[in-house]
Amino acid sequence: MIYLDNAATTYPKPEMVYVAMDKCMREYGANPGRAGHQLALEAGRAIYKTRELICKLFNIDNPMQIIFTCNATDSLNLALKGILKQGDHIITTSMEHNSMIRPIVTLEKLGIEYTVIQCDKKGMIDTQDIEKAIKENTKMIATTHASNVAGTLMPIEEIGEIAEKNNIIYLVDAAQTAGVYNIDVEKMNIDLLAAPGHKGLLGPQGTGFLYIREGLDLQQMKEGGTGSKSELLTQPEIIPDRYESGTPNTPGIVGLGAGIEFILKEGIEKIRKHEEELTAYMISELQKIDNVRIYGPLDAKKQAAVISINIEDEDSSEISYILDKVFHIAVRSGLHCAPMAHKTMGTFEQGTVRFSLGYFNTKEDVEKAVEALKKICDELKNR
Repeated sequence: MIYLDNAATTYPKPEMVYVAMDKCMREYGANPGRAGHQLALEAGRAIYKTRELICKLFNIDNPMQIIFTCNATDSLNLALKGILKQGDHIITTSMEHNSMIRPIVTLEKLGIEYTVIQCDKKGMIDTQDIEKAIKENTKMIATTHASNVAGTLMPIEEIGEIAEKNNIIYLVDAAQTAGVYNIDVEKMNIDLLAAPGHKGLLGPQGTGFLYIREGLDLQQMKEGGTGSKSELLTQPEIIPDRYESGTPNTPGIVGLGAGIEFILKEGIEKIRKHEEELTAYMISELQKIDNVRIYGPLDAKKQAAVISINIEDEDSSEISYILDKVFHIAVRSGLHCAPMAHKTMGTFEQGTVRFSLGYFNTKEDVEKAVEALKKICDELKNR
């Protein structure tokens, strides 16, 4: 099987991720922060180590500002619902994933206004449109870093400057970029950074985090056991405990830490260069096939390693099915949980066939995928 669905979840993981998780389960699989015995303390140290690794990767000063979650969706819900109140206004974009736009639309029922900035057909945004949309009650700007449909990279540093200049909170969804692109929360004026552990960070599913800039006060989404201040019947105010009720996913968090260690060892520049080279090569080869329509910037420097295509007016799900069953190539088709992005690109009715490349893919994988598409096109011509 050739796996080209890394935008959904990266696969395979580095070997050290599997080893770290297995060791955690076998050697110190106790409940961290809930007891003083050596196994619980070892589990707690392992979780803290992952907080430190996240800080190193994203230039975060205080490990306690890292909140572990189940995924990026959890992180975005906490960031949005924990900050926004009745009468607030939020600005977002037309290229967002449903994990961003659905909470925002839901908040409208609570008296929170939102403005969606329309991107062009390639998914690119004019930051002047963001500035024009700012109102007196604008509390937050929330954008993805890269589209999960077209791969289009947003100018988050420029947007961060706009937010900082206007004293507005900036939330970044780094689901498609964390672990591949340099993200510096200080340099880029990012107040809230949400990311899953199972994509570019090369950790397991069921993990994610939210970075909260010091001084920001978010309402917690749940209450319960934290292992701290157990004498209180109310949620403790200390961070990260305030936002981490319940037993944490220790093996998952340890696996996430191992994934980040792999990234730091390999070097993020090396990882990004590899993905850029594969993306550029695949785009150039796809452009040689007459029947294939390619969406997005068509520039590996302006998009993540995500390439969406269609073959004329053929159903995207049917093409995906053929790639899987006949050629053993795993891709994703349809709307990719981002209907607004497809409306922006003009693909809402048809969806797209999405190829998403990862660090463990090779040029040979791309060649086989391109060859498969050529064969499918030939079959359709002779139909």
